[in-house]
Amino acid sequence: MKKKVIVGLSGGVDSSVAALLLLQQGYHVEALFMRNWDSVTNQDVMGSKNSQDHICEQERDYQDALAVANHLGIVLHKVDFITEYWDRVFTYFLEEFKKNRTPNPDILCNNEIKFKAFIEYAQKFNPDFIAMGHYARITFQANSPQLLKALDQNKDQSYFLSQLRNEQLTNILFPLGDLTKQEVRNIALKGNLPTANKKDSTGICFIGERHFSQFLSNYLPAQPGKMCRLDGTYIKEHYGLMNYTIGQRKGLGIGGSQATTDSWFVVGKDLTTNTLFVEPGDHPYLYSNKAIITDMVFRDVKKDGQYCAKFRYRQADIKINLTWLDDTTCQVEYPQLVKAVTPGQVCAIYQGEVCLGAGFIDKVYLDGEQRKYS
Repeated sequence: MKKKVIVGLSGGVDSSVAALLLLQQGYHVEALFMRNWDSVTNQDVMGSKNSQDHICEQERDYQDALAVANHLGIVLHKVDFITEYWDRVFTYFLEEFKKNRTPNPDILCNNEIKFKAFIEYAQKFNPDFIAMGHYARITFQANSPQLLKALDQNKDQSYFLSQLRNEQLTNILFPLGDLTKQEVRNIALKGNLPTANKKDSTGICFIGERHFSQFLSNYLPAQPGKMCRLDGTYIKEHYGLMNYTIGQRKGLGIGGSQATTDSWFVVGKDLTTNTLFVEPGDHPYLYSNKAIITDMVFRDVKKDGQYCAKFRYRQADIKINLTWLDDTTCQVEYPQLVKAVTPGQVCAIYQGEVCLGAGFIDKVYLDGEQRKYS
């Protein structure tokens, strides 16, 4: 009897090719489409046109997924995780912004929805495996799953999967892990998949390609304040600390009246005074050499030592010294200095190709002095 796989089918080319490859590999394949956001139920009232556009985009994704399923001759199920997404992902997302931090909802979505709610729901179909269209790989060592980088380093998504626990990675298949994006496109074209030429989605999953600040203002009213240099020199007013990230250059609105030809960057925030700090050029305040990481999920023996880390997606591996402070908190040091290590973002830990785990950046320091990044 064929092994049964439930594949997450999003209506994009990656998950479509994943389903095709699983069929070619001899599995019995069924698909599941997730609906995670409702623009009306979740008070997304930023304007009827934009809200309606997003609703239509979700419906188009479902229709694309259905077209792929029909093309492949597989059953497509549909499930709403709107409540789960709001309670487990979006509420946390808002709370982090209230603390003036920069959360990563894609990682939370993987932790709580795609590899938790999805897996729990899919059990009703009695699958042998769950499959997703992520660019990552899984191997096993001593019966424990190991999360590996994808072969296509430009598309590797192990960073977004880095906080998953061992039980979430068991019986998971990533059919695209050994492929490049171009190879995936070629397979889609050769297989005449309806999504073969569909462009990749961009932006945060529940926002789509809409203006982020406008979207966020529906839930967290902006509190304007002073934009200053580190020495206190007033520049202008900002439109809410939550709308800026450390290292940000675009969208600051600082004109040529300032006595410099360099670009301006966000170098710090002070929540107590509602002040945004900016400086021109590649300012030293953007750099740090130590961070405290909390809520660590580590899929290996917890021991101090030398590892590599990524503090953001697609960042080159950075050599670190890791010291455990307690069971879920560690300190990472990187004497070579790293730019814009940002509280709220994820620090993923690697040893070669293996992603060992990850936690959330809490505090950032340079030579023992804490940076005002949140």
